[in-house]
This record gives sequence, C-alpha cells and structure tokens, in this order.
Amino acid sequence: MQVETDPGAVGLCPERLERVDAWMRGYVESGRLAGLSVSVMRGGRTAFFRAHGHADLARDKPFSADTITRIYSMTKPLTSLAVLMLYEEGRFQLDEPVARFLPEFADMRVMVGGNRAKLETVPALRPITIHDLLTHTSGLTYGFMEATLVDALYRQEGIDFQTSKLTLAETVAQLARQPLLAQPGAEWNYSVATDVLGHLVAVVSGMDFADFMRSRILRPLGMHDTDFFVPEDKHPRFAANYAFDREGRLRLFDDSVGSKFLTPPPLASGGGGLVSTAADYLRFCRLILNRGALDGVRLLGRKTVALMLANHLPGDLAAMGQPRFAESSYAGIGFGLGFSVMLDPARAQILGTPGEVSWGGVASTSFWIDPDEDMAVLLLAQLMPSSALPLRRELRVLTYAALTA
Repeated sequence: MQVETDPGAVGLCPERLERVDAWMRGYVESGRLAGLSVSVMRGGRTAFFRAHGHADLARDKPFSADTITRIYSMTKPLTSLAVLMLYEEGRFQLDEPVARFLPEFADMRVMVGGNRAKLETVPALRPITIHDLLTHTSGLTYGFMEATLVDALYRQEGIDFQTSKLTLAETVAQLARQPLLAQPGAEWNYSVATDVLGHLVAVVSGMDFADFMRSRILRPLGMHDTDFFVPEDKHPRFAANYAFDREGRLRLFDDSVGSKFLTPPPLASGGGGLVSTAADYLRFCRLILNRGALDGVRLLGRKTVALMLANHLPGDLAAMGQPRFAESSYAGIGFGLGFSVMLDPARAQILGTPGEVSWGGVASTSFWIDPDEDMAVLLLAQLMPSSALPLRRELRVLTYAALTA
C-alpha cells in the first residue's frame, strides 16, 4: 500500500511517526510478534504505512500491505453497517423486538441462579430489541468468557459461530433456546448478538448473509480481499496465526495452510468471520469518516452514521457492568451501534478524543476512527488473544502523540 501524502502536509510529525516504526521493529525483533502492519490515515489520505516481520515464519513469508489476516470481531462494525442499511430502507425500527423477524426469541427467560445441574430462570421483563443486539445489551454472551453458568451452557451445547457445522439459522435457533445472562437492556455483555444480527440481515433482505455482505457492502466499497474465506488464488497471501507457549515463545495457533479460513464456512459469522487486508479495511474507515459515502458510492446517510457513532448507553461501559475488557479499561468508554465510543479520555486514562470510535479482533487486530481529527489508525497482526500484549494502548499513544495540527 502506497503512502499517499507527506505526514507533515496533514498535521503529523514525521519524526514522531518513526517512533511507531521503532515500536513495530521492537516487537518483531524481540520475538513477541511474528509480523504486523500499521496504517495512519488523515484527511482521507494514508500518511504512514509500515509492515515488519513475517506473515508466516515457517515459510519465510513477509508481512506486507496485501497480507490477508483474520480480523475476527472487526467484522462486527461491517455487520452493523448492513443492519443500518436495511433500517434506512424502512424494513424495521431499532426499538422493535427482534422476535418480530426471528420468532425463536419470543418468551425468553433470564438466569437468576442455580448450578450446572439446574439453572434458575425467570421470564424476561421485556423483549430483546434490535437496538439491544447492536449495543450488546441483549443478555446474550459468549461461550469463551468462562465466567458464568450461561456461557458454560453455550460451551456444553456447542454454540460457537466460529466452529459450528450447522447453518446460521440453525445455530441462532439453538442459541435462542438458552437462557439470557441478564435482563434485556440491563447490562453490557460482549456477546454473539452480532451473529444474530447477521441472521436478521438474511431474513429481512431475503438474501444469504454472506451474499448480502459481498453484493451490498464489500464489492461496492472495493474491498476485494475481504470475505468469509480466502479463495485459492489468494492462499499465498494468507497469514499464519500465533499464540504464546508456556515459556512465552511464539507457537503456531492456526497455519496459513490447512486453515478453516481457506474454504467456505458452513455459516458466515457476522460477529467474527471475515478476513481482510490493510488497504481494504482502510476503505471502510474512509466510509465512516466520509459520513457514509466513498468514491461516489453512498451506503448510509450522514445522519445514520452520526447515530451509529453516538454513545447509546446511559453511561460508560464500567457503569453497565463491564469494568474491563481485553487489555483496556472501560471507564470513560461508551458503546454505539457497532463500535466502542470514547466519552472521556481523562476517565479512560489514555489519549483520545470524545466521539472517537474503535474496536478490535481477538487475533490482535484493531482500528480507531476519530472524526474530530479526521484520522483513522489500523493495526493488523496475528497473535491470540488480543490481551496477550498491550498493542492497542501503546499504538494509540504513539499515533496521537504525532499530531501537530
């Protein structure tokens, strides 16, 4: 990917951006990352791009601008975009019960106690709405959390949109038979809600979810390397995924050869199924900074984008029962329709701008979009889990410190 402008021309200090390069080299040379790339965009132009290390250590494959990575939960904002496109078409209102379209979510029950042998539940006080799903306040959870009886039930029942052999509709139906972790609207709990939204998109549009994403979002935006699997002609560009062993050394977590991402999956996960490249995902960031349009293609109206980027919680995530997630504190951080939203950098104790939105993926990918600064930053790496290293926090400081105007 070519740098499109001199950093100084868009108010970024070239010397301070070199600190980012040194930071990247340090992680690779110390053996803590196989490889990574960082992109910084301001004023709609890429002012910094560097890639260091390897996409695949065993095959001596360099990490580059066209390296295809698993972006996992960075899929969620794109699924939320799909939902809001249908909202703009008048297909539903955000405060409508999702059971209007997915009747399996009628008459949900909520866990209030018990044990693995027998959960105690009560009826939900109100239906789950589409807004609840977009904001992760639906009462759903993730099986990998390993914190509650409900997520243990998910694991017991094999409810995992990444590994399921069932269809999307069948997996959602299986999910809807489980109790909720909390009353709808009462708590913020990171969850499979966005996978449910993917099924909602399919039902409302009458299209297969993956086909909707390709035809209505990915192709119009020119995100030609983004999909739910890597086609055969692109296999050489696919990165391996790593984790740390007990001695703190990199070990292979998912090979670039033989990975499940190399063939079409049984279901397309709206919560974490996409692979992408730096150039592709920056086009999505540009769409958001341009308030819903890019290169003559408009996917959302500017007022809908503003709604998407607003905080939809009564306070911050900490006040909604989530004091910390991954390596980040959630004091001073709210949540919009698919992104976290910076509310107060002082409370969050990190550099940032009120109204800036961000999210990341479990394999150490991350992005943030700052409308006030007309800036976006994208980090791509392949290390499980994202909490293994404080990459997002460190890169945030380094990039914001480079602003001069």
